[in-house]
Amino acid sequence: MAEFTPAQVVERTGFSLDTLRYYEREGLIGPIDRTAGGRRTYRQEHLDWLGLVRCLRDTGMPIADLKRYTALADDESTLAQRIELLERHDREVQASIDLLLEQQRHLHEKIAWYRGQAAAAQVSLQPASAVGW
Repeated sequence: MAEFTPAQVVERTGFSLDTLRYYEREGLIGPIDRTAGGRRTYRQEHLDWLGLVRCLRDTGMPIADLKRYTALADDESTLAQRIELLERHDREVQASIDLLLEQQRHLHEKIAWYRGQAAAAQVSLQPASAVGW
């Protein structure tokens, strides 16, 4: 079974060492094995789990919801609750995407307006011979 050092986990997940330790303290990762010298070692299952944690955090899931999901993840009888939690989060993600797309449309309109203004200013600043008059 492959083992990973904290530095390797940082490199593979993009989380900082402080974040890994915080997640461990909060019960979001675990249990973490330790060497005889007390150094943390991670397994592939930790990396897989941290990939999901990265996805959920990057899409805005609050730590409280992540803790709830983590608590539910080890119990097969909580499947419906996990589905509900993830579906709710998915709806929130979709609402954020919809809002961002609307804001992007507004930005595109503003950019087009400024480009029109810049083009009009260039035409009016050029001598008549340059515009074919």
